[in-house]
Amino acid sequence: MKRLVISRGNVFANLLIIGEAPGAQEDLEGEPYVGRSGKLLDELLIEAGIDLQKDVYFCNVIKCRPPNNRKPTNKEINIHKPWLMQQIKLVDPKFIILTGSTAMRTILEIKNPISKTRGKWFKKDGREIITIFHPSYLLRFSSKEVEKPYDLTLKDLKNVSSKLYAL
Repeated sequence: MKRLVISRGNVFANLLIIGEAPGAQEDLEGEPYVGRSGKLLDELLIEAGIDLQKDVYFCNVIKCRPPNNRKPTNKEINIHKPWLMQQIKLVDPKFIILTGSTAMRTILEIKNPISKTRGKWFKKDGREIITIFHPSYLLRFSSKEVEKPYDLTLKDLKNVSSKLYAL
């Protein structure tokens, strides 16, 4: 299809969640995080105590689906990054969650594996930013055992929730 997928959620939210790029379902519906990964992320956010309607705004680094659902190229990221930076400015969140390595590399310009940075807070432009595993990764490694990716992500989101509601 190839439609622009801009955002979903509250434009006045204190929490901005940035993903990589739209998948097939997002391309169909025109909103980010509405496919299997998005449904899992919503469930995790709710379980962490985060109000999706009031407190969250979702967007992606890339605003349209890459061919064959491949990772976005550096050229594509560079084309879309000014738009993303403008979205961040307009929403003006206090907290940002970066899901996966593409969002992490784009915003924090960190090349480390996500496993080394997830759950750690960074300060940038007056905002607190945390990285988490991408929900699509959690779908592939779905064990809910302690200290596995699912459990770690839920802990990270509970950490976000406690900061978000301490305001």
